Amino acid sequence: MAFEYIEIERVEKLTKKEFIENYYKPQKPVVITNQIDDWPAFTKWNFDFLREVAGDKTVPLYDSRKTDYTKKVNEPDFTMTMSEYIDILEKGPTDLRIFLYNLMKDVPSMKNDMKWPDLGLRLLKNLPLVFFGGQEAKVFMHYDIDFPNIFHFHFEGKKQCVLVDPKETKYMYRLPYSWICNEDINFDDPDFEKFPALKMVKPYITNLQHGEMLYMPEGWWHYMKYLTPGFSLSLRSLAGRPSNLIKGFANVAIIRYYDNWMRKRKGQAWLDYKDEESIRRTNALLKK
Repeated sequence: MAFEYIEIERVEKLTKKEFIENYYKPQKPVVITNQIDDWPAFTKWNFDFLREVAGDKTVPLYDSRKTDYTKKVNEPDFTMTMSEYIDILEKGPTDLRIFLYNLMKDVPSMKNDMKWPDLGLRLLKNLPLVFFGGQEAKVFMHYDIDFPNIFHFHFEGKKQCVLVDPKETKYMYRLPYSWICNEDINFDDPDFEKFPALKMVKPYITNLQHGEMLYMPEGWWHYMKYLTPGFSLSLRSLAGRPSNLIKGFANVAIIRYYDNWMRKRKGQAWLDYKDEESIRRTNALLKK
């Protein structure tokens, strides 16, 4: 038994009014095609280009292992140069990923290849973050710590995106003091016996190809799987809902530091507690 997926709506280039009224206000995800055909990046950005402009840059890498209590939240597992990493991507399947990397801080000339979308959101121009993955690499199911609205542009190859409405968070086995779910869940083949509340979840799904943009509303869960090697650019704005702004501020300023402190103080026992508590709390909802 698998999830019953809902296909994310796909539309062609949107105006500001269309986007605000039909997607931002109702907080509805959408894939927009032909939105960046006039960006120089649309034709320039590929692995060969990145080798040329960023090959010597040291990049943060993550693999598929579970959270390590010895590391801080989002601390990378490895580093290497961009050229070395692209070589690995092109050799075959790998779980190595780049996550939350501000490449344009290291290569500011790349900003000349893009245009800031005029869709009515005040985007944070100092945080254009990139994400890379090899064939079969997966990004764990999570929502963003600061509850942003996200424009996610994909380049090279194909990437599968699975989103879950924040209204279904109570069924997602979210770890306490975290913005990820229980890491034992395989979202490609969910174990509904071990995690029965997942039967209540109706995920959204789409496959992104080069130049396509996915709008992810604030607080939406997302799980990404690279079907081929590729990379994406995320542009973000602050949460528009006051409740999400407050929760995002608490996560950034307090909760992540508390979680790091507890990892240091209690070690693996802290992570084990969070795993067990995520199952206990979520399954308790089914008994009500």
